[in-house]
Amino acid sequence: MQGRLNCDRAGVFAPKATRYSEAMSADIPNPSVAPPDLPLRRNVRLDTLARIRWLAVLGQTGAVIIVHYGLDFTLPIGPSFAVIALSAALNIFVRLRFRTTPRLDAETAAWLLAFDILQLAALLFLTGGLENPFSFLFLGPVLISATALPRRMTLLLGGLAALCATALVFFHLPLPWASDEPLTLPPTYMLAVWLSLLLALGFIGAYAWQVAEEARLLADALAATELVLAREQHLSQLDGLAAAAAHALGTPLSTIAVIAKELARTLGPQSPHAEDIKLLGEQARRCRDILSKLTELSTSSGPFDRLKLSGLIEEVVAPHRHFGVTIEVKLPPDRAAEPVGARNPAVLYGLGNLVENAVDFARLRVDVSAEWSAEEVTFTVADDGPGFPPEVLGRLGEPYVTSRGSGRVAAEPESGGLGLGFFIAKTLIERSGGTLSGLNRPPPQSGAVVKVRWSRADFEKQADITEI
Repeated sequence: MQGRLNCDRAGVFAPKATRYSEAMSADIPNPSVAPPDLPLRRNVRLDTLARIRWLAVLGQTGAVIIVHYGLDFTLPIGPSFAVIALSAALNIFVRLRFRTTPRLDAETAAWLLAFDILQLAALLFLTGGLENPFSFLFLGPVLISATALPRRMTLLLGGLAALCATALVFFHLPLPWASDEPLTLPPTYMLAVWLSLLLALGFIGAYAWQVAEEARLLADALAATELVLAREQHLSQLDGLAAAAAHALGTPLSTIAVIAKELARTLGPQSPHAEDIKLLGEQARRCRDILSKLTELSTSSGPFDRLKLSGLIEEVVAPHRHFGVTIEVKLPPDRAAEPVGARNPAVLYGLGNLVENAVDFARLRVDVSAEWSAEEVTFTVADDGPGFPPEVLGRLGEPYVTSRGSGRVAAEPESGGLGLGFFIAKTLIERSGGTLSGLNRPPPQSGAVVKVRWSRADFEKQADITEI
């Protein structure tokens, strides 16, 4: 039943042979292509880089002035200001060059961050190398890259920063200090500073990249959920569109009927156009009858809007029969107090995905059961497949957690996914007021069990929660 953690290859966890999959799979990208380096999501705002660089220019200028004039330490003031001015000039050039581009592509942003590393290295060369306590600022460009650029560029920038730090250990001007008390740092201490800076570049950069990447993946998964649910909502609103069309066409059809009646009365039955006028009136009445039926359908509070729990289960299960797996539906014998809920596309879609995945990974049988009381409604899907792998059992519901590799779907070379299926199902069900949990059957049995619980009030409420 690991399929709960994957997308269907035709779309985002599209249930087989259902109207949902046909509507959803048209424009959703193939999830077998991993998203880590999507170019539209790996860019940096020009304003962000420009403001950070202006802040660096002001900080570097202030530090040079304080050290040289305030502390009366001698340093190469001219070359230092020249290096800082070069950074300011680049900022002005970038502003003029990309004035109509609010966001920079990943490659351009990486080059600008590489310049920042080299500019900082040049300034540190003039002011003591790694003996300068401001050498930790090498972390800045690398962290920016880790949070906004692809991994490859972050690794290159981290390598450039490490190379500059290593060179500054051996090549630099003396650290500005009092001439009568020269500061001499032991080689062992400098080795420790160099090593700590390299470890910080590696560890903090990797940590920042991982946090940002998880945020990006979650945003992508939520966007997929929004798209799925929006399309489901469009399907559920077709009857509303029919009612609007009936209302809009009602007035012109009435006008046509009145004019046809007046023409028939004026021309009389002997007119050569009498048959045409009669036909026109009959067709107008026929159109009004059709539109009135559409209006009754869309405003009906019958089974099109409300659905018993047993009917909901049958609608969810029916498309997945006849796939070589027996689906057994178990309901309480006493159906007198059966709950009735809104016909919510989000709930149908989420439960349909759970049943589909159970069928995908079951060996012979899937059990679908429901229970209810005065306070709670429970929906359970269980299969006799391999169950959830231990390494993902504690991460159920997170996006991009996938475990394809066993079960009947593993034999299909294109069955891999990104793990959005279970995430989207969980998101849709939670938005309806329910909770979803998964576990494995206790030994010696095998298989996975997924339970969905609602309070009875949440299940039976008429408000449609499909709007995001």
